[in-house]
Amino acid sequence: MFRVDSEVGALRQVILHEPGMELERLTPRNKDELLFDDVVWVPRAKQEHQAFQQLLKDREITVHLLHDLLAETVKEEHAKTFVLDRILNARQPHLGPSLSELTRETLAETAPQELATRLLGGLNKRELLQALGGRASRCLSLDLLSDDDFVLAPLPNSLFTRDTSCWVYDGVSINPMRKSSRNRETIIYETIYTFHPLFANSGTPRWLDGELAAPAALEGGDVAVLGNGTVLIGLGERTTPAGAELLARSLFQAGSAQRAIAVELPRTRALMHLDTVLTMVDTDAFTLFAGLDRRTLRSWTLTPGAHGAPKVRENADLFAEIATALDLDRVRVLQTDQDPYATEREQWNDGCNLLAIAPGTVVAYEINEASNRMLEDQGIEVLRIRGDQLGRGRGGPRCMSCPIERDAV
Repeated sequence: MFRVDSEVGALRQVILHEPGMELERLTPRNKDELLFDDVVWVPRAKQEHQAFQQLLKDREITVHLLHDLLAETVKEEHAKTFVLDRILNARQPHLGPSLSELTRETLAETAPQELATRLLGGLNKRELLQALGGRASRCLSLDLLSDDDFVLAPLPNSLFTRDTSCWVYDGVSINPMRKSSRNRETIIYETIYTFHPLFANSGTPRWLDGELAAPAALEGGDVAVLGNGTVLIGLGERTTPAGAELLARSLFQAGSAQRAIAVELPRTRALMHLDTVLTMVDTDAFTLFAGLDRRTLRSWTLTPGAHGAPKVRENADLFAEIATALDLDRVRVLQTDQDPYATEREQWNDGCNLLAIAPGTVVAYEINEASNRMLEDQGIEVLRIRGDQLGRGRGGPRCMSCPIERDAV
């Protein structure tokens, strides 16, 4: 039922996360720790996201919301036990055993909708004490917290559903995240894919199980399903070579892919994922950040080898290798011609982070005027959405979407 066979084939089903409590708890003091560049005007962000959802629905794409999936999942007691055992146990260093147990017992009594809100939006000391209603015994870790300190931190990056799980051909990778502040997202997706009725009996292979794969790191923004048995993986700030190799090995062993192309990226915040600089927009076309020289991008091709170890060779030309993998004479590499200042601004505003919903049709932030015009000049249909607030965590339409069903091309 669920599989993703390309980057640009018709999109059928997708997981999104509508902004909620987790973004309301961003402050100038905690935003860096929570991996955001600025605080967010949440009502406007919700409006922008709802418009994004509606655009997809108008194109007959089924939208599943992460909060709803999680709330439906934790109605099942086994699922609730599964997620709480992993998030709140005696080994949590910032809580300690007593506070972990107290918080776990409290959340175990919480109704599914509220539990989903807390798992994504966080829980502070004041809220924990209110839930306990005077039943709390003294606890050293709790005593030392101020009323607004978090027992469970919010997960504002859950907005970017692409990163934590990504579907590659007939299976799903539940990803080991590079930043510790996103580790709880991995557990949430493990819970959903294990227990939610949509997925529990689907027989879907798991390419990676995030908790087991760490400390290797892989994030979905660095993974592109090119089709024809090929996957493209970015190696930059968030995905490690070990994570890329683990994914390739798993795909090769199952026979679900025959080639992985790994490309080296600058290790900077602005270029954190492959899809912040390079996105497939048509069956033969890619948009590439104008600040990168296509001729100097280092890449390697991994293919199945003996005893499970992939064979590795370095490529002379990334895009020539992609063309060969896709049985094309060449691919079009589309770059926006503008001054360096505008180039840098549009990349910061996710000018290359585009969600293809069909061959040659993409969703883009309206703010990137030059990049959008360039795409249209090249025959690409651009569906513009507002993202003034949504983009403050450095993510565009592709980052905000986790396709779970997409056609081949």
